[in-house]
Amino acid sequence: MAFGDRKKNKAEASEKSHSLADSAVDVASVDLAPSTSAIEIVQEPATREPSTDTGPITRRSNYTRRDQLRGDVFDQPEPAAMLTADRLIDVSPRNRQAPEGGLRKFLYYVSLKTINLGDSRKVRERKALDARIGAMFEGGAKFVPVLTRKGGVGKTTVTTLLGMALSISREDRVIAIDANPDRGTLSERVSKSTRFTVRDVVNRAAAIDGFTEFSTMVSRDTTRLDVLASDSDPMLSEAFDEGDYNVVADMAARYYSVVLTDCGTGIVHSVMRPTLQRASGLVIVSGGSVDEARLASETLTWLEANGYGDLVRNSIVALNTATQATNLVKIDEIEQHFKTRVRDVVRIPYDPALAAGSVIKFDQLHRHTREAARELAALVVDGLNNPI
Repeated sequence: MAFGDRKKNKAEASEKSHSLADSAVDVASVDLAPSTSAIEIVQEPATREPSTDTGPITRRSNYTRRDQLRGDVFDQPEPAAMLTADRLIDVSPRNRQAPEGGLRKFLYYVSLKTINLGDSRKVRERKALDARIGAMFEGGAKFVPVLTRKGGVGKTTVTTLLGMALSISREDRVIAIDANPDRGTLSERVSKSTRFTVRDVVNRAAAIDGFTEFSTMVSRDTTRLDVLASDSDPMLSEAFDEGDYNVVADMAARYYSVVLTDCGTGIVHSVMRPTLQRASGLVIVSGGSVDEARLASETLTWLEANGYGDLVRNSIVALNTATQATNLVKIDEIEQHFKTRVRDVVRIPYDPALAAGSVIKFDQLHRHTREAARELAALVVDGLNNPI
């Protein structure tokens, strides 16, 4: 029975295979044309070349010359501050300042300004010294006392020389005040053009309302140095005290950038305390003899002991080598001693025009004297701008 069933199933399978072969698809009846109606076309993104564009130009409104040279673009017009000298002035050899001196100047003009060798070393040094003396100050007026403990060493002369050297090279005003309670002689070192003294300034201080009025009370030298004389009456000299000096100093500070004070002999008189309290710099005058040098050094010791150590370290010693017995003393040793105590030392040489004790004409002094005065002025200004 089972055998018969297997035979029957085999026969049925054979019939089905024959029927599939008979019903083969007619290839000719099939449409082989492709249809796009159901095909979705996917487009590949286009390949982009790397861009060199760095984005929009950055515009700034805070102008600087350096940024402009780099090509930065600004969104506002240039301000007037951009018109600087280094941008506008042509510094080519043809347009530079003509050199001083015979041969260099001659060559400059003969070559139609195409050859400019510049100034000689000597001229450059002189201009550099002028620049040091003429340096501008920050803050108000600068007070510089000139003092000594011994008379006859040239304190008033040094004050005058310093004031003249400052006035010639500076654009602002310089005044020298004679604060000697014992009738000083500072006003006798310049051509006197007024009879007014410090006493008149004290008495009229409330009524002085401008430089024009104040200038009538001072004598002006050809170097533009103004000098305010001390009391000429010996009976009134002691009346000039601390309060009076403060009145005069306050008045001078309104109109002057540098106020030199020719202090009296000694360091314990009534005017000395306000003078040192206002001081921005200090000049100590020493003679060239043994006792003069020792007294000057003792002056420094007294100042240090009374709270003026910083002022001493920033001070300058003017060593007057024209005093008596200078030729017998080792000036180098004196100078070396003071250099251990102060910022620098300047030697004032002998000059017949100074020895006379009369009016000083700066342009008639010996060249070495003028150079010493200018060096002293430069050192004083250096100390005022860059205190130790």
